[in-house]
Amino acid sequence: MLGVAAPAAQAAEGPTGRELLDKCDNGTDKCVFHPKGPPELFIGDSHQVGDTSYNCTQDLQRSTIKWSETTGETNSFGVSLSAEVGFAKVYKVSIETSYEHTWTTQSTFGQDENVDVRPGEKGWVERGTEMFRTNGTYEMNFPDKFHDHYIWYQDFEAVGPKADAAGTVTKKTAPMTEEEKAAHCG
Repeated sequence: MLGVAAPAAQAAEGPTGRELLDKCDNGTDKCVFHPKGPPELFIGDSHQVGDTSYNCTQDLQRSTIKWSETTGETNSFGVSLSAEVGFAKVYKVSIETSYEHTWTTQSTFGQDENVDVRPGEKGWVERGTEMFRTNGTYEMNFPDKFHDHYIWYQDFEAVGPKADAAGTVTKKTAPMTEEEKAAHCG
């Protein structure tokens, strides 16, 4: 008779989610990731990329701000999906076969931006990175009972960058503070 366990997060005395993921294809008869839907594309929080340009002159200045940023993936267990074995391989194969989407664990993108900075102001560039989010459940079948069950389920969420995508890039300017004027304009 097979025992079916509740999701690991709800089991009273069961293994941790990380312990279960480590057993995927490493002590299981079957380990499958069931996505709850296609990868969801979204824009991450906007943040500064590159240096800030300070205009200490009396004339409008065009500054070229060069930037490059590497964005990695994160997930609900803080473990890398870059490995090609175990739960990471099962996850990537499932996403690719279910949705024809290749999961990216890291992406680097950069470019040069011209920012027009007025006298007494500063200019910078902000980026919101294009990301994919997936949710789903791992199903793991064990040949022998593992923590009193043959079958375990583990919820999982991952967020990874869209490969080679600029995202949203915004040029910003603002007046310098007195402290910034003193520090950058002498």
